[in-house]
Amino acid sequence: MDVKIAKVTHYYDKIGVAVIEVLKKPLKIGDVIKFSGHDNEFNQTVSSLQIEHEQVKKIGPKESGALKTDKPVKEGDMIYLVTK
Repeated sequence: MDVKIAKVTHYYDKIGVAVIEVLKKPLKIGDVIKFSGHDNEFNQTVSSLQIEHEQVKKIGPKESGALKTDKPVKEGDMIYLVTK
């Protein structure tokens, strides 16, 4: 079962980066996540995370950061951690 891990609060379409707010579990480089919302759903592996323009390995609960996305997303889309 996939676990809700974060939500998109803003999306920069020119650079393909989503600003996200992490909920209860940390989001880490290498995690497989699913974006879901607005009739759009896709999976991707987390390859780049930033907080305040600094590369980080994870974003902890209740923190905000930036995530490079493979496809466009929209404000309000949910991010789920894909579990096997």
